[in-house]
Order: sequence, then structure tokens, then C-alpha cells
Amino acid sequence: MSADLRTQILALVNDYYNEHHKPKNSFIPGNRIPYGGRVFDQEDMINLVDSSLDFWLTAGRYAEEFEESLARYVGVRFCSLVNSGSSANLIAFMALTSPRLGDRAIRRGDEVITVAAGFPTTVSPIVQFGAIPVFVDVNIPQYNIDCSQLKDALSDKTKAVMIAHTLGNSFNIAQIRNFCDEHNLWLIEDNCDALGAEYEMDGQWRKTGSFGDIATSSFYPAHHITMGEGGAVFTKNGLLHKIIRSFRDWGRDCWCDSGIDNTCGRRFDGQYGELPCGYDHKYVYSHFGYNLKVTDMQAAVGCSQLKKLPYFVEARRNNWEYLYSSLVDFQDKIILPEPMADSKPSWFGFLITVKEGINRNKLVRYLEEQGIQTRMLFAGNLLKHPCFDEMRKEGKGYRVVGNLEQTDQIMDNTFWIGVYPGMTVEMLDYMSEKIKFFLNEQPRGSI
Repeated sequence: MSADLRTQILALVNDYYNEHHKPKNSFIPGNRIPYGGRVFDQEDMINLVDSSLDFWLTAGRYAEEFEESLARYVGVRFCSLVNSGSSANLIAFMALTSPRLGDRAIRRGDEVITVAAGFPTTVSPIVQFGAIPVFVDVNIPQYNIDCSQLKDALSDKTKAVMIAHTLGNSFNIAQIRNFCDEHNLWLIEDNCDALGAEYEMDGQWRKTGSFGDIATSSFYPAHHITMGEGGAVFTKNGLLHKIIRSFRDWGRDCWCDSGIDNTCGRRFDGQYGELPCGYDHKYVYSHFGYNLKVTDMQAAVGCSQLKKLPYFVEARRNNWEYLYSSLVDFQDKIILPEPMADSKPSWFGFLITVKEGINRNKLVRYLEEQGIQTRMLFAGNLLKHPCFDEMRKEGKGYRVVGNLEQTDQIMDNTFWIGVYPGMTVEMLDYMSEKIKFFLNEQPRGSI
């Protein structure tokens, strides 16, 4: 009877979706065009309700399914779900501070190479732990780390490189990976904006997120797939996986799943630290950790979203190409983005840098007035933000290579618009036409 009742409930969810949420695909010029957003169907809603009927409120069967499926998709052995992409970056970095890594563990005062032109939570864990971020410049029009500055960034204190693939465009993985291998550095690959991107290295195409010692993803509604809030941490290394799980799950030494006791078979047999022999392994803590797990309801949505990911990635690529083709004749006034060599981006947005004589702020305000949502390239230059005020005054806590000229160019002259799968050709045409109208009305040197 209960199985029949569940079937009836889920059938009604399908009907509800068709009546209240199914896209109408009608665009009226002037309607708001968001830079990104959730794209979902009845399967996502059915999974969500199905999970809620179990009332298993923490991670459960759907979380396990999602971790296994996502690991296979990315091409890694291990995937650990967390509650956001920012938490994923926090866990990824903190895992590398574990004493279990011996001399390779990152300690306070050690240096980590990164960039200032990005999202702050790629850098926040470095600063919050007490390590030293070393900022290098980026290149335009790929908007990724300038690999020519890596040598100058290196010191005897360098332990890791932690950088993101900018808006779905892979950084130069071959150069970064070889640099890290040559100098025995960890690589944390922030893949939050690039799920589904691919890169060719040593004659083999692989998904981004599979090249770093640790990598991360985000499932915020604007990202490639969503579960509302959520993130993931990837690794191929068994020891790193255990450390990641420990930091995610309160810092505990035990690896038993929630609600399951004594998986290891030695729950009351071990000797840990200065605890009495046989102290319950479920309450032994090897790290100062957190509780950053997801609910099974979030994971249920992720499971159905993951099935649609190949379509989402293709749609983003098609939308990006459409905008590029529409704006290619205006390169005397704007710089169009370019894919990294040997890569197949999974675009998160379409970046535009205005050239001399065009005012970025006026263009952005005009587009917003026309209903087109815009975004800066996140922090622009993170070092110019209030969070760095005290560090700038003290003149310590970070190091800069060169003058970050391209980073400042991005801060002053760059913005982006969306390419998410919910966009229609009518929306893309409207956006490109409004950009072209503004540029036509503003001849170079007139502003």
C-alpha cells in the first residue's frame, strides 16, 4: 500500500511540474535576462520529493549515488559532497595542512601561489589558516594565470598552487601540473565554474577536476548543475580522501558512515593519542574539523541534474559561440574571450573587456537598464577590497609578483553576461543587439 501511495505522490509531482514550472520558452524584449539560473525538470522535483518521503535528513542513499556517479564523470577515484563550493575550497586547502602529510603539510607561514582576479573563497582559506598567498598576474583574453610568472613566484617556502579555471575556461594545466611536479608542490584545482570542461594532456582528453591533487566543484543554482547549495571535493589519492572526509566530518578519525557503527571492526580496540586504550573510535578526533555535509534531499536533486550535465555543457558552448559570432565584428572596441589552447571549455559566462575609449560602467548600467543582468569578474583585483585593508597597512601577510597590470585591467574594464542553458536564441540576439547598439553609439575616443 505504501509503495502505491508513493507512486501516486510522485505522479502528482510530475503533474505539478507540468502545470507550474514547465518553461514556456516565450521571451519578451525587456524581460529580465539573468546571467545564470537553475534549469530543472520534473525528474529533479520527483527525486527531491522521493527523498523527502524517506525523511532521512542527513546524507544517505542519494548522496552515495551522487558521489560515485560524479567521481566517474570527472575521472577520479573519490568524491566527497559538502554544503557549498566555498566549503569545498576550505576542505581542499585544510586537507593539505594535515600532520599526516609529514614534511609536505602546509604550515603557517608557508606560501601558496594564486591569483587576485577571481572569487575570494579560492584565497580565503589560505589567509584564514595563516599561510601566505603569493599573487601573480593573469592573461587576457583567457583570464587565467600567467604561467610566465611562476618562476618568480617560487620560493623555498612555496608548498602549493591553488587556482581556478576562470568562467569554465581551463588554465594551462600542462604548464601548471609540470611546474608542481618539478618542485614537489600540491595543486588544488578550483573547478567550481568549469564542471564538464576538458583538457588534452599527453595525448589524452580528460575532464578538468582530474588533474589536481585535490579539486573542487560548486552546485549553487547558477552553476553547471545545482542542488541549491552544495559542493564537492575530488581526489585520486586514498590518504588525501581520508583526510578530506575527516575535516568534513567534525575532524573525526573514524570513517564509518553516518548511522553505521564499527565498519572497521576495531571500534573499541585502538590506541589514539593519549586516550585510554579502547576509547570509542567514533569519538576520536585527528583534526580540528567541521560539519560540512549535505542533506540527502540536496543530493537527490544532484543525481537527476547530473544526468543532464552533458546537455547543459553543450548548450553553454553553443550559446557562447553564438554570442562570439554576433560580436566578432566589434573587436576594435571590445576584447572577446578566447579558449585556452588544448581545451574544450564548459563556459560559465561570456567575458567582455572594453578597449580604450569605451566606458565599462556606462555599458554595464545601460545593459542592466535593458533587463540584461551583468557580473564583474568577481573580485576584479581582490587586493583592492576592504578585506585586505589591514594587511595592506601592515605590509605583510601576502606577496605580489610584478604589478598585476592585467588584473587591474580586468578590475577596470571587464564584465560578463550569461550563457546558461535556460537562454533562448531570442535572448542571445537581444543581448548582442543591445551591446552592439551601445558600441555603435559610442565611437572610440568619445567617452
